[in-house]
Amino acid sequence: MKHRPLREEPLIFEHNGNRYNRGRFALPPLDVHNVDLNAVLPENQIRQPLRDLPDLGELDVVEHFHRLSQMNFAVDEGLYPLGSCTMKYNPRVNEAAARLKGFTSIHPLQPESQVQGALRLIWELAEALKTITGMAGITLQPAAGAHGELTGMLMIRKALEMRGEHRRQVLIPDSAHGTNPASATFAGFEAVEIASAADGTVDMDALDRMMTADVAAIMLTVPNTLGVFEPRIVEIAKLVHDRGGLVYMDGANLNAFLGKALPGAMGADALHINLHKTFSTPHGGGGPGAGAVAVSEALVPYLPVPRVVRRDGRFVVQWDDPSSIGPMRGFYANFLILVRALAYIWGLGPEGMAETAETAVLYANLVRHRLSGTYHLKYDAPSLHEVVFDDSYQHAHGVTNVDISKRLLDYGFHPPTMSFPLIVHGALMIEPTESPSPEEVASFCEAMLSIAKEAAEAPELLHDAPHETPVGRVDEVEAARHPRLRWEAGEAT
Repeated sequence: MKHRPLREEPLIFEHNGNRYNRGRFALPPLDVHNVDLNAVLPENQIRQPLRDLPDLGELDVVEHFHRLSQMNFAVDEGLYPLGSCTMKYNPRVNEAAARLKGFTSIHPLQPESQVQGALRLIWELAEALKTITGMAGITLQPAAGAHGELTGMLMIRKALEMRGEHRRQVLIPDSAHGTNPASATFAGFEAVEIASAADGTVDMDALDRMMTADVAAIMLTVPNTLGVFEPRIVEIAKLVHDRGGLVYMDGANLNAFLGKALPGAMGADALHINLHKTFSTPHGGGGPGAGAVAVSEALVPYLPVPRVVRRDGRFVVQWDDPSSIGPMRGFYANFLILVRALAYIWGLGPEGMAETAETAVLYANLVRHRLSGTYHLKYDAPSLHEVVFDDSYQHAHGVTNVDISKRLLDYGFHPPTMSFPLIVHGALMIEPTESPSPEEVASFCEAMLSIAKEAAEAPELLHDAPHETPVGRVDEVEAARHPRLRWEAGEAT
């Protein structure tokens, strides 16, 4: 097992307190005379004189921020097991491709004749994703997953309206991703929850009762947030289609069957794909992202504009389409994310993509095998890319999933996703992805087993964790409700 070393770094204001009185670079005097800033700018936008600033040289500042950067955990530092997030390694060749001047120096308002290469890349990625998903059409516009969900639901709404129907309900299993109800509501629908069956999958009897003429669609997360595949997905899709509804598939967990199965063959009408997850762009902290949406023939007419199409051997941008739901953002997509995604697809090829899913599922099941019996598994259905334990066994010793995750930091690992899905109380949601080595996965399991032993023998050790990180246990509720995001001159450090 590995341990991250203790690293301490004082606030930049604590470094030397002006005691050296170094010389400073000064800008020349302002050559605009007789300007009353108070007459030009509001008082709250005029900076007051600065005082109590640290007196540091350039190298001091560089070293300070470099040390701060080393305190952050990164996907290049080790296993990042955030369930449902697919925090995989991003091959450096993808980054090299995304930094090519021909991609970084163009502008979306340039004439089509000057950006044929970029338009071809967009078109080729769309074609590749259609093949990977078995779907008939695709848009690359959405900025990320939830934006893709909204895009798909707006297309479903328009398709129903074109049929003269105004269905207003969307069925969402309690094992779906948390953004699904919000996306359905934003699209003008009422989200209606379906409780899971005992195995964590869709309760077919409940679906049969609830699939009325007022239901527009079902939103399924496949595999669901328990890491469980819906074995009756074809049956579900047929039931919904037979009663006039459509099937939205949340593809955020596509890493589980990438290159192995086709959502189009399962009966999906809309599927969002997180290019920043399944296709490897590093993500977190709000971006970057791209949430492509693949659709069945039923929804192709309603795809957003603009679209890149191929005509007579050239690539053109189609803006006008009266059946389209219209643009979902200013231009085509987060373009450099698309570059990375296509580089990833071309680098792997069909066999490599299938191996990606196989390895991700293998690692998740290795974790399940090693930790089962030590950590409680509420749903005992077969696991795909992730496995969801809970803290039931440790709770008997007064230890919670928060304590376990905080202690895991001392062992050098980022914690898994906690307290989600909501149908598992005290959840520990673990997704290794295909990126780490078998040794790294084994080391993670050893850490989790050691923590379980500590929970039984010395629970107070977990209550006070982490012990070996620059910042110890914080009051997260207080931090969320009353954040202090900047230093004020003169305040105590």
